[in-house]
Amino acid sequence: MKCIMIVDGDLPIGLIANTTAALGISIASEVNGLTGKKLLDKDGRVHQGITNIPIPILTLPREEIRVKYDEMLEKNDSDIKIIGFNETAQKPLNYENYELKLSKTKKDQINYLGLCLYGPKKKINKLTGNLRMLR
Repeated sequence: MKCIMIVDGDLPIGLIANTTAALGISIASEVNGLTGKKLLDKDGRVHQGITNIPIPILTLPREEIRVKYDEMLEKNDSDIKIIGFNETAQKPLNYENYELKLSKTKKDQINYLGLCLYGPKKKINKLTGNLRMLR
């Protein structure tokens, strides 16, 4: 299995960090076993489990992120999980305001800051193999 994130590389660094953090939390809540078990160091201190797979961060222009998201949803491939993080989610101060605002927003008015894809390695590579790494 493979997990990747796609972000708008033109975003300020703080928004890129926020977007990838939000997507990481979301995918970890969806995929059992994505994080490893708690570990102990030699002194007996507990270290919480972290992701047990690499998560490359790729980049696309904002307009292309929406196109990619829409294409993925239309394919409806049950092997691939897709999570979008958008401006509507980024601005409200609480989840209830996000829910209300999103329910009044048409799909073509949603600007995505980033996506997270998780699924079989071959399928994810086919979908993202031509994208460049965020630098």
